[in-house]
Amino acid sequence: MSERPAQLSQRKIFLFWLPLALTWLMMSVEGPLLAALIARLPNEVVNLAAYGVAYAFALVAEAPVIMLLSASTSLCRGAESYRRLRLFTFVLSFGVILLLVLLALEPVFELVGVRLLGLHPEVAAETRMALWFLLPWPGAIGLRRFYQGVLIADGRTRRVTLGTLMRVTVIALVGVMLTFSGLIPGAVAGATALSCGVTAEALATRFLARPSIATMLKRDDADSAPGLGEIWNFYLPLALTPFIGLAAQPLIVFFLGNAVASLESLAVLPVLYGLTFVFRALGLSYQEAAIALIGDKLEQRPAIGCFARRLAVTVGIVLGLIALTPLAELWLEGVSGLSPQLAQFSRLPLILMIPMPLLTVWITWQRALLVKVRVTRPISIATAVEAVAIFLLLAATVTTLELPGITLVAATLVLSRLLAILYLAPYCRRVA
Repeated sequence: MSERPAQLSQRKIFLFWLPLALTWLMMSVEGPLLAALIARLPNEVVNLAAYGVAYAFALVAEAPVIMLLSASTSLCRGAESYRRLRLFTFVLSFGVILLLVLLALEPVFELVGVRLLGLHPEVAAETRMALWFLLPWPGAIGLRRFYQGVLIADGRTRRVTLGTLMRVTVIALVGVMLTFSGLIPGAVAGATALSCGVTAEALATRFLARPSIATMLKRDDADSAPGLGEIWNFYLPLALTPFIGLAAQPLIVFFLGNAVASLESLAVLPVLYGLTFVFRALGLSYQEAAIALIGDKLEQRPAIGCFARRLAVTVGIVLGLIALTPLAELWLEGVSGLSPQLAQFSRLPLILMIPMPLLTVWITWQRALLVKVRVTRPISIATAVEAVAIFLLLAATVTTLELPGITLVAATLVLSRLLAILYLAPYCRRVA
């Protein structure tokens, strides 16, 4: 009988994961910071709206490169796999920049931004200008996620945090400088700060990855490295996952706009998203840690799974302590600035969303398992199941139940995520 491999300690897993969690938490600061700076510039309403629309467009352009982090963490094992995935990254990153250029061209933007979305002319003009200053964003994101994956695969997660610290610092410095100079509109200032930040992060991450790259180039994996066709087949379902997930967001806004208490629901949605994202980010950051540590033969699955369970319970309990105690009032009114009426209105939806961080840890653990064994198609299908469930549940309840829209959305998000997890469960059980 073969002996069970020695398992990683929970402390070692925690120390490996912690820098990745800090990275996600630092990134969560960017949005509120830039919004606060734009709000201090002239014509703030138009510029905040334009920046929000431009950022949404940039997220769509960025979607194809988001999962390069998981891909490089999983696939980069030696010189040949590194070179092939690097070439794939360069081509994909250049492609997403071209996609954003196409969108920023006047005829295309006129069709998408004005005719389809119905943007106000002043907002549309500022949005299109901001898009030109966001051009480096998706390509830089692709490169930095590739090199972050190289660092994670080599066990150097603290260096990932250093790169993100550079990003947040540059965004803050550029944003503050442009705000106080008042030389350019707020939307353009926000876009410029973002592009400068992610470009600085990409360059810093490449510099920090030099020892990891040198180590990787010494390993000969010519016989086992995936070809470009294999990389494409592995990556395509992963790339579709953020696309499908993004599609659910406008659906939620649409249904909220047609629900009971629509204005109040739309007002508190970003506040609830912001609070729950802090805890969901802890789960999202665990995916790459699990991929890197679980072992080529999944020999560390018991230890990694144990940590995932503990993390899931912890984030669920902490969010529950906030939602079910006076801490909710402190956050909603004191930190988020909601009126007492809106804060009270938000309490039930917040309570309903308590399971979301726990479910996020669960699904990222499932995704990590499947990415490690290169079974990626079910991941995108599960995301599609979640998006379709959101649509069907909201379509069935918004017009039939006399409940505030945000309450229905909160319950729908939890149920839809649970359905996605149940879809992935059989695939995870089949993984040896």
